[in-house]
This record gives sequence, structure tokens and C-alpha cells, in this order.
Amino acid sequence: MSRFFVALLPPQDIQDYANQIKQYFADRYASGGALKSPPHITLQPPFEWADANLPQLEASLKEFASGQLPVAITLKGFDAFAPRVIYINVDRSQELLTLQADLMVHTESNLGIVDKVSKTRPFAPHMTVAFRDLSKQNFRTAWPEFEKRQLHFEFTADKLTLLLHDGKRWNIKSEFGLFASY
Repeated sequence: MSRFFVALLPPQDIQDYANQIKQYFADRYASGGALKSPPHITLQPPFEWADANLPQLEASLKEFASGQLPVAITLKGFDAFAPRVIYINVDRSQELLTLQADLMVHTESNLGIVDKVSKTRPFAPHMTVAFRDLSKQNFRTAWPEFEKRQLHFEFTADKLTLLLHDGKRWNIKSEFGLFASY
């Protein structure tokens, strides 16, 4: 069994910017957990999947993605899940919310993957820069620094990314283009 999750990754320039902020949190606030994955917006939270059935998982995600349109994403400022996590705020567009909801339905009905937590709370798209390893004390110091900090990026997410955990960090396993035409 391996651990996977499905996400949208921003273009490389935005990843580089987010990684600089993650590194700042690691260096200044001893919060390096966010560096263990590329900057991303989680659509399907981590789940266990049998390695032998990886082709089935990838085929199902490819089929889903091919029926979806690319999604415009706006990153704006910072927000937090107090008292531990600080993240880049992702605009809750209807297209993004629909993509995530449709993916959850698809993975449950076609693959039997169910995230119980996601069923009990609304989808909160975000891009983590300081992870749960941020101490409460360091959160109280860091949050005022980032609370009003300006940030604005726009990009079009044109693929779903399947990430695989190697025991230490998350790595890109495969990508699936979003290219439905209506």
C-alpha cells in the first residue's frame, strides 16, 4: 500500500515563490513540514491505495480529468487555520468548488475512495506555507507578519496531479490534462 493525494499545482514561477515562503517558515519559525510537498491545492486528501492497482487509479483519474475544463485560479493574500497552519488563500470560485466536488464523487463511486473528514466540512482551498509543525508560539509571532501581506497570482490549472508519498516527502507520480470541450 502507498499513500497518494490528488491536487492542482501552480506554474513553476508560483511554486518557486511559495517555496521561498515555506523555506522562510522553516528557517525563521522551525516549520519545515510544508517543504515535504510541492506547493499545491489539495482536491482529494491523502488515501491508501494498493500499488498493484495503480494502473486502475491512474486510468480512472485520466478518464475524470479528460471530461473537465481547465480552471482559473486566483491566489490572494494569506489566511490561517489557527493556531498552527498559515497558507496562501485560494479564491473559492464556483469552477474550483465544482471540480473538487465532482472529483470526490468520482473517486468514491469508481474507486471506493472516501474521505470521511471532507464529508463533514466544506472544501477550503488553500496552499499551505507553514504546516502543523508550526508551534502555537511561533504562529502568534508569524501570523501578524503575514496577516496583511499582499499577494496576488492568477493562473489556469490545466491538469490534475497525483502525488505519491515515498516515506519522507510527496512527489509527483502522474499528471492528467483537463481538456473537455463543450
